[in-house]
Amino acid sequence: MAIWTSEIKELERLCESLKGQLPELEKELGHLIKADDENVILLYSRRCLEVIITDLCECELKRPRKTEPLKGIIDKLNREEKVPSHIIASMHGLNELSTFGTHPKDFDPRQVKPVLNNLGIILIWYLRYKGLKFEVKSEHEETKYEARQQTVSPPEKSIIVLPFENMSSDPEQEYFSDGLTEEIITDLSHISDLLVISRSSSMTFKGAKATIKEITDKVHVRYVLEGSVRKAGNNLRIIAQLIDGMTDTHLWAEKYEETLDNIFYVQQKISSLIANSLQIKLTTEEKKKLKDHSAGDLLATECWFRAKQEIHKYTPESFSRANNILENGLKENGDNELLLWGLGYLNWFYVNMGIYLDDAYLQKAESYVEKIFSLNKESCYGYQLQGLIAYKRGDTKKSIYFTQKALEIEPNNPEALDHLVWMYADTGKTHKSYEYLERLLTVDPLTSHNHCVKGFVFLWGEGNFEKSLPAFHRACELDPQNIGWQIVYAYALLMAKQLEKAQEVISSLEKDQTDNILVDLIIFARNAFLKDRQITLLSLKDGFLKFAEWDEMISLILVQSFALIGENEKALYWLEYTVSRGFINYPYLSEYDYTFENIRGEERFKKLMERVKYEWENFEV
Repeated sequence: MAIWTSEIKELERLCESLKGQLPELEKELGHLIKADDENVILLYSRRCLEVIITDLCECELKRPRKTEPLKGIIDKLNREEKVPSHIIASMHGLNELSTFGTHPKDFDPRQVKPVLNNLGIILIWYLRYKGLKFEVKSEHEETKYEARQQTVSPPEKSIIVLPFENMSSDPEQEYFSDGLTEEIITDLSHISDLLVISRSSSMTFKGAKATIKEITDKVHVRYVLEGSVRKAGNNLRIIAQLIDGMTDTHLWAEKYEETLDNIFYVQQKISSLIANSLQIKLTTEEKKKLKDHSAGDLLATECWFRAKQEIHKYTPESFSRANNILENGLKENGDNELLLWGLGYLNWFYVNMGIYLDDAYLQKAESYVEKIFSLNKESCYGYQLQGLIAYKRGDTKKSIYFTQKALEIEPNNPEALDHLVWMYADTGKTHKSYEYLERLLTVDPLTSHNHCVKGFVFLWGEGNFEKSLPAFHRACELDPQNIGWQIVYAYALLMAKQLEKAQEVISSLEKDQTDNILVDLIIFARNAFLKDRQITLLSLKDGFLKFAEWDEMISLILVQSFALIGENEKALYWLEYTVSRGFINYPYLSEYDYTFENIRGEERFKKLMERVKYEWENFEV
């Protein structure tokens, strides 16, 4: 029994969180916790899964379960993308390993531990799905539990495409090899039965010396595609090989000597080979998408990567260079969805980052939406850009609607998943945030931005300030040069009342950065948390107020800062404005945010909370 004691204790903790809210599950989990026989533990683990699956069948598939086998329902939930893919993997693992419990016989007792691990993962997701709170583990416990999750086998049909190595003598060809990597990832992402790690996480292994086992463990997938490309003029030599990460064996290796004109034949061939190797039967639509390339796709991808690198340098000069790269790409290749998306995104980004706070830039982004849809009436890029524009205009429902349309076309698009996590946190529907967050961190686990998003769900979604710190800290570790992550980490430390540690981070920013509105804002917030009214007001800049008119999170920081120093009228004004921009997270506003102490007794606050509660309870897209 000793080898799974910690797992039983974890399940006991989760069981205590139920407290009569899910009586049938609580009953089966209670039997499991008290059991001391391996077969009985497996039996009640399976019964817990049956309770959860039966409920999901009714809630998500809209029908009673009756006598349908567990595997059939799990497969259906997976096909219709009702449950995150890694939770599906845990469900299948539990289902397969627990069959001994229904028919007692000799088996390896070591399989009890992964069954309990799988059940713990499923339960945590299910409690979030049901919108129930449960006891928060410490950062150390979170780390241990994440380590235990790695004992669960990765999904059988899962892959990471490593950055293709540039074998050309010209370093400029790096963009071409990166573009080829992205195109293959995009192709594979169209296969619904395959979990594909996103480009952002894949690119973290560029130039790394990690072993195949280390890579698959880190991103929790079964297979790895790696290769190289040599480009000389119009001639190409591409080598690709598929590796089983579980056994570290090469399944196949292929070499292609082609011209640039036939690059898409190579992409299609590689994607089809992978599907065949993993015994995936492609649908007619999936086969069409693998063939559906235009001659400018790869060159457009190359242009977009170069532009995106410039955008994320966050300087006026780099933005200008990004714009020139994209404009030149259009001139050379003609209209292209990806390049039009890039220009629309760049104009939206100006407003989002507080660089040019003018609706004219959103209108320009809208003109690119029209051009995108003129090329493709069902463009993921078009819907995604519409969702971003609607968000900046304070229309949360439209923003979610358009982004979900984008996700229907590309189910694992990281940017769309990220935006939905954020939007549902704004509206207080944190169970939906967690649903999309699970998917986001499954397909894109190594991107620093996504760990920040996770932190914001804890911080602003559920008002658990202490719990948000590891996620923000992880983002800073993954991208230590990113000033933005240091700013949000400092803000989270302020909210968690760790003022001394926050001061260390802010002092470093204050020393190294000048003329940065976000650094100035965190300094203003720090002064408010120190309750220094005079210095806080002196550090207030007109730019904050203009920025807050375009961003609900900036306006919320103003609310908190003004409330902390007793500027109640200003705090209430900006709180009303925050709500008008779609932040209707009633539990957070009415209960969790302690900085509102000075304004909670105000009649104006109470009336606003009545409105927020109504909008929160009745929010639907």
